[in-house]
Amino acid sequence: MRRGRMRKLSSQIFVGQVAILVATVLVGFVLFAHEERAQLDQQYEQQAVSIAESVASIDQIGLCLEPGARPCGDEVQQIAEHVMRDTGAGYVVVIDMNRVRHSHPDSALIGKQVEEPIVTKDGLPRTGIDDGVVGRSASGKAPLYAPDGTMVGEVSVGILESRVSTALWSVLPVYALWFAVALVIGAFASWLLARRLKRRTFGLELDEIAKLLLEREAVLHAIREGMIAFDRAGRITLVNDEARRLLSIESTAIGSWIEEVVAPGRLRDVLSGTIGGKDEVVLTDEYCLTVNRMPVALAGRPHGSVVTLRDRTELAGLLRELDSVRGLTDALRAQQHEFSNRMHTVAGLLELGESDEALCYLTDLGGAQAEFAESLRSRIASPLIVGLILAKAAVAAERGIELVVSEESWAGEVPATSQALTTILGNLIDNALDAVGGTRREDGPGRVTVLLVEEGDRLRVEVADNGPGIAAQDLGSVFLDGFSTKPASGSLRRGLGLALVHRLVQRLGGTIEASTGPGAVFTVSLPAEVSAIV
Repeated sequence: MRRGRMRKLSSQIFVGQVAILVATVLVGFVLFAHEERAQLDQQYEQQAVSIAESVASIDQIGLCLEPGARPCGDEVQQIAEHVMRDTGAGYVVVIDMNRVRHSHPDSALIGKQVEEPIVTKDGLPRTGIDDGVVGRSASGKAPLYAPDGTMVGEVSVGILESRVSTALWSVLPVYALWFAVALVIGAFASWLLARRLKRRTFGLELDEIAKLLLEREAVLHAIREGMIAFDRAGRITLVNDEARRLLSIESTAIGSWIEEVVAPGRLRDVLSGTIGGKDEVVLTDEYCLTVNRMPVALAGRPHGSVVTLRDRTELAGLLRELDSVRGLTDALRAQQHEFSNRMHTVAGLLELGESDEALCYLTDLGGAQAEFAESLRSRIASPLIVGLILAKAAVAAERGIELVVSEESWAGEVPATSQALTTILGNLIDNALDAVGGTRREDGPGRVTVLLVEEGDRLRVEVADNGPGIAAQDLGSVFLDGFSTKPASGSLRRGLGLALVHRLVQRLGGTIEASTGPGAVFTVSLPAEVSAIV
């Protein structure tokens, strides 16, 4: 159980910080004691020098050591002992210029020479640590002068290290108490920090945090949805592999602003949150994406946002294909309905015995349809485009709309752009049919006019209708993905047709324009020869 408790994050932080504090305090205390000892040594050395200078200033000692002076006996020793008692010095030694002792704590050494030379001949005092016969001491030496100013010797005073140590130990407990108080405060602060970190990690332990990190990385880079995370300032903090693929951005984007990695446009506006909404559909050069941006809040406070991206390119293509199939089905249903009506008419004429009238009726019907189809084939060489126009004409007729191909239309075989033209024409005609079919008209039936003509090295496509047209304020938005004035139809998202046409025209190196006011006109200009659809 104890081992389990020590594995907790808060316990490890607390124990680690307390260990660091104890080691730091111990090292600091040792360094402080060493520095305090050095200061005490210096202090007692200066005190020893002061005592030595005071003894050297006694004229009686100078007279006793003056050359040719009368013998003073043990007078110098008595003065030295008196000074030792008054100052607490460990020794007071007076020597003459011949290095002969005249005083010493050990009376047996009086009258004998010292081994060391006289170091104050230059008239300056000296300090240091002396390992003499009385033990290690802080010493000070001062020159000794006779009353006439002649140097006659040297006075050496030492204060034993035991006294220095006693002084050190007298101050250390006070400082040790302060260090202990600092240690207790530091340990308490460490405990508070450990608790705060525990709360910030939601009570998770180190192993759990590491496991969650590994699981997060595995999940983020394995899911088939792109994900981008932003912090509160709007900088990118996470990009998974799918998001890099869909947006063509590098891993170095982490820490950057979205404006630095995504080109201006609707995609960047949706990612940055300038354009809000659920399941926003965005078209790129390669993909059709569904983008969702959700704010992230922790403990009720904003923490950033997360953007998810779903690749619905294949789904959008399938939905478009399904919509085309539905259009073809509607055309076949319209033709079947019209065919049934005509067969009923023929059957009635035959029952009445009007065989000649029935034959004439059938001849007129076949001639009208054949004439329209033949007219298209004579002016447009591509069978794909002719078939598309015939199918759209049948759908228009079923909806009570007149689809007219301009007499100026003419286009040769353009195999490189036939497939692209079917997409462009199909979307433009569908939009025109929806525009004139969704409104009530008092000036006659709805009418859609198609013009397809080669002009030198360019191919011009024009689709016009007599519907309500495009408002002037919407002209700049009609080619943006997601923009539509029509409601969604089932699973098919609106606002993609014109955006797809616009991107396809740009990829083919062409241009597309739209008019405003009643009766919209869309004009597409494409190169007559392209190597391939990019």
